[in-house]
Amino acid sequence: MQIEVCYSPNSFHLFQNPNAIVVVIDVLRATSAITTAFYNGVSKMIPVATVDEALVYKEQGLMVAAERDGEIVNGFDLGNSPFGYMNTRVKGKTIAITTTNGTQAIEAAKASKQVVIGSFLNMDTLIYHLKKEKSPVIFLCAGWKNKFNLEDTIFAGAIAQALIYKHGFNTECDSAIAAMELYKLAKHDVYGFLANSSHRNRLSKLDLERDINYCLTPNQCPVLPVLEGKFLVKMELPKHDLLVNSKILNT
Repeated sequence: MQIEVCYSPNSFHLFQNPNAIVVVIDVLRATSAITTAFYNGVSKMIPVATVDEALVYKEQGLMVAAERDGEIVNGFDLGNSPFGYMNTRVKGKTIAITTTNGTQAIEAAKASKQVVIGSFLNMDTLIYHLKKEKSPVIFLCAGWKNKFNLEDTIFAGAIAQALIYKHGFNTECDSAIAAMELYKLAKHDVYGFLANSSHRNRLSKLDLERDINYCLTPNQCPVLPVLEGKFLVKMELPKHDLLVNSKILNT
């Protein structure tokens, strides 16, 4: 049950393992928005890499989300703000989505054994699933335009630490060790630790502080999106497996 952390979709080919579960991470904000969407009743999502692909689905009459450089692309229904998915109009819908970073990471990982979506919003649900599956894990950070970023790496470090120290996983991966060390520095105040980070500042300039705070708050959406073919769907966990309190994680 080895853990590895890949800091960029461009490097994913160096980490591929046919037996590994891949956790795609784009904390600010794609994987947080996707997790929120499923928590609020979205039926399916179709992640695509380009705006042109998204336009095809828009022309087919689907609800479509498109974001570039932190802003909604003109002419689309939604961007990647989680708050856009907190209303009844998304319930039961299939939504195609393309984002600057997150959907690129999903595209890179799509041929893997299993691809799941990770965020602070569903971190305990994610930990429980990985603990139960007992498979190798690759955390794929979306980063920013294929460059390293802090927030995705810190989240990867948080989950890696929980799996290693509580659930019998291990690592020989320097990038995983570095991610855990960053998390140790940041864990008491992730928001403050990210004060000078590029993407927090990029979003702050767009007046998106509310999004940042929400995306960094753990366990608000106990669901686990998983890629099945071209669709993201909500993984159906047996009722007795649902995380109703943190005691489950400590068994």
